[in-house]
Amino acid sequence: SGTVYGGEIKTAPSEIITGMLHGDKAAQKTEKFKSFQQLMKWCSEVTRLQVRTNADNPEQTANAIAFGAQGIGLTRTEHMFFEGDRIDAMREMILADNETDRRKALAKLLPYQREDFAGIFKALKGLPATVRLLDPPLHEFLPHDAKSQAELAKKLGVKPAHIAHRVEQLHEFNPMLGHRGCRLGIAYPEITEMQARAVFEAAADVSKKKIKVHPEVMIPLVGFAKELQLQVEIVHRVAAEVMTEKKVKFDYLVGTMIEVPRGALTADEIAGTAQFFSFGTNDLTQTALGISRDDMGNFLMPYTENEIFKKNPFATLDTTGVGQLMEIAVAKGRRTRPDIKLGICGEHGGDPDSVKFCHKVGLNYVSCSPYRVPVARLAAAQAAIEEKRSSQPAKKGGKRK
Repeated sequence: SGTVYGGEIKTAPSEIITGMLHGDKAAQKTEKFKSFQQLMKWCSEVTRLQVRTNADNPEQTANAIAFGAQGIGLTRTEHMFFEGDRIDAMREMILADNETDRRKALAKLLPYQREDFAGIFKALKGLPATVRLLDPPLHEFLPHDAKSQAELAKKLGVKPAHIAHRVEQLHEFNPMLGHRGCRLGIAYPEITEMQARAVFEAAADVSKKKIKVHPEVMIPLVGFAKELQLQVEIVHRVAAEVMTEKKVKFDYLVGTMIEVPRGALTADEIAGTAQFFSFGTNDLTQTALGISRDDMGNFLMPYTENEIFKKNPFATLDTTGVGQLMEIAVAKGRRTRPDIKLGICGEHGGDPDSVKFCHKVGLNYVSCSPYRVPVARLAAAQAAIEEKRSSQPAKKGGKRK
């Protein structure tokens, strides 16, 4: 229900957006902008939980920092492969049937990735950046219709049948639980090697310009400690090589996403290698509930009407189910590594109720899209205030205020 208007509706740009992102002086003089600035200042004074952003390019990064983000909690490297000519090199790598040819294609991708990371590091100006290595299954990068396959075959100088055969080889019945994440890096370690080199060469180049860098390399979809160990060995080796080659030193971390239940339940083992955990709550919710986020729309309405779900679990954390897995991982991770850094980078990172839960379980940060950063900052401040109030003893003869 509601009102439907015909034609174009004129709207005025937000004073907060134009003032924060575009430096509009007139907008910065408005009461709305000044009130927003004051509110964010109060939030910063009381907040314990940091707010980072999910960003894949310098523009998104700069916008989030303008809103008060304290770094990047998730950079999705796969998004970078779809831009311009680099998708052709990515497809060339996927179609290669031996390691030598894969490495040749990856060598074409390396300068693109290095440039992307350098731009992000510069925009961060010394704030940390969590870079997730390749996560989606490889079939997502290949065309599936005959016409597009024929066009790609002509461009790469291969037969259309070769592409069709490779697409068939990569087909999966359940790709969300298939050959993706760290499983790709274990099957094709040269992919991990190229991405790690791009991160560290960018870090070296930017640090030489007197800009501090704090890269955090994140291995996705880890459920077994050995998976992480194999990938981390590559990352550390490449980091050492780059620092020697570039004659520069910089700090970095290597950690993992906790997004399958086994990863949460064996967090004590995984923390032996991981320097940080980032809860990928989109996939952790799917794997814990056994529900596909993409297909849930078919039954969300009756589940909500019958109060099976009080809220959409992909919008607001299921604190009694998924939340319990998070609490287990936090406790076990810190038992092994007391100084382990803990964050969240799913869509829940910008949901107020979920942010408050993250504060309660003791995470170090939440990460959300740039325009949700102020919402997350406010929720983090509210969580800190509520915690302080609940810890204060009630006054004699009266209720706690």
